[in-house]
Amino acid sequence: MNGIFAIYKPVGPTSHDVIDQLRHKTGIKKIGHAGTLDPLAKGVLVVAIGREATKKLSGIVKMEKEYMATIRLGEESTTDDAEGVKNKIQVDHPPDVAKLKEVIKKFEGDIKQVPPKYSAIKVGGRKAYQLARRGEPVKLGPRSVFIKSIELLEYHWPELKLRVICGSGVYIRSLARDIGRDLDTGGYIKELERVRVGDYSIQDAKTPESF
Repeated sequence: MNGIFAIYKPVGPTSHDVIDQLRHKTGIKKIGHAGTLDPLAKGVLVVAIGREATKKLSGIVKMEKEYMATIRLGEESTTDDAEGVKNKIQVDHPPDVAKLKEVIKKFEGDIKQVPPKYSAIKVGGRKAYQLARRGEPVKLGPRSVFIKSIELLEYHWPELKLRVICGSGVYIRSLARDIGRDLDTGGYIKELERVRVGDYSIQDAKTPESF
């Protein structure tokens, strides 16, 4: 039972909920994961079961990741995803495909990215989302991240679907927000699926129930 596994996390539970479920199923307490998935995100959660396996998580966190992201334009969200309060943006001329590709290209390579204020980033020793939910001000600075490639798969206003391959530390919610701002349309993540972490792919993923 000990080892490293790709687990498919559905929309709804937190990453920690999945770990708790596995602890209950296996009877093993020493279980951890590499790279949190938001409750509204689904896909590959790499899980290590057992003391020796969990020692390898720090290396797995740094592995390349691949996402399928659906972005809704024409609105902004307080959480940069579908959970937040929405604010409609007046868009008289929706961007065409050429404009979309031009803007998307700006976000490839080494870029600076500000994490969402509703994230687990620590601010003064407290998680940013805890402060944000209490209505307290959250000031997060830009961080250096790497996005290997962004491919436009579909576009039917007001939604577009992207394939994003990136390094660790990238927030796809922030990418959606920033693309929307560059387009002057606003934007947030409507759906997000992580299909790969390093060599751990969605095709090989188990469900917690299968243990």
